[in-house]
Amino acid sequence: MTNQASLTSALAQHIAREIEQAGGWIGFDTYMAHALYAPGLGYYAHGSAKFGALPYTEQDGVRVAGSDFVTAPELTPLFGWTVAQQVAQALQVTGTQEVWEFGAGSGALALQVLQALKAQGVVLTRYTIVDISGSLRARQQATLAAFADQVRWVDALPDSLQGVVLGNEVLDAMPVKLLARVQRVWHERGVAVGAVAADGTPGFVWQDRPTDLRPPLAIAGDHDYLTEIHPQGESFVRTLGDKLVRGAVFLLDYGFPEAEYYHPQRHMGTVMCHKAHQTDGDPLADVGLKDITAHVNFTGVALAGNDAGLGVLGYCNQARFLMNCGLLGQMEVADLPTRVMAQKLIMEHEMGEFFKVIGFYKGEPWLALGFAHGDKTHTL
Repeated sequence: MTNQASLTSALAQHIAREIEQAGGWIGFDTYMAHALYAPGLGYYAHGSAKFGALPYTEQDGVRVAGSDFVTAPELTPLFGWTVAQQVAQALQVTGTQEVWEFGAGSGALALQVLQALKAQGVVLTRYTIVDISGSLRARQQATLAAFADQVRWVDALPDSLQGVVLGNEVLDAMPVKLLARVQRVWHERGVAVGAVAADGTPGFVWQDRPTDLRPPLAIAGDHDYLTEIHPQGESFVRTLGDKLVRGAVFLLDYGFPEAEYYHPQRHMGTVMCHKAHQTDGDPLADVGLKDITAHVNFTGVALAGNDAGLGVLGYCNQARFLMNCGLLGQMEVADLPTRVMAQKLIMEHEMGEFFKVIGFYKGEPWLALGFAHGDKTHTL
């Protein structure tokens, strides 16, 4: 059995046991949590490289190089440099000297922000990374070796924190609940054990159960409709709000405001998987070998922040945020390959419109650089 097959089999057996112990059914959020984060087995808990510009190649069914998807910091260092301009302003305005990054991936964003802040003479006493993946932590430590005296890793939050919080593509990886309206009746869509393969690896099937859960907006029409709700992501934002004594929060991710998220025409939901720079819509296949994500409901994120005492600094697409923070000026003096990559960050058909940025403050409101023009908070 190849390494990939062994991994999938072990994780599938682990999830099958969880389903059995739960009485034969688990919600999709529970399945997604195990598929991504089961210790030593989940997608983010084993050692394969996830982030990078090139897809994997395989030899005899074994991955030998590459990655599953690329995030903005891997595209170009100008992303982190530009985000750092907003971080620098937020540190100054809030009178804090620490950055907290959640889900730091390869460590590329942290490195770019640290380099930019150092070049600008910004006083930063500590850069704290919160990441539950041991394999990614090792990669981050190697990437950030030059800043070893400033960077620390934690796997839990303290009772209180101060500083600037960053999260790039963090919310989309948080488990979601699936809700399915089938023949006018709302169900929670979950997972049960299906057929067992010849090698003993369990398969999984969808199974719906009637539920009192509902999307935050009524969905017009009687047609079948699949969507997500985000209790874990919204709980995460509330926790940040509860613990942040002084500072700011900036979350960058793909998603929509509530009215777009739950539009009647968006009837197939937003869950998708990433493997070798390809996407698919079947999270029950190849468990442990691909990322599983869902789009972010930014209205729900904003309301969760408000519930916990956070005020909204602004909300806009990534293109506007980065241009407000000076990306175009940096592109003018960059070489051609760097400019080409940086364009992907702001072009509408690439990441520019697809990705959004929301900012929060704790304390008194202030005009954040990234939302100075094109703020769309009114659409939330």
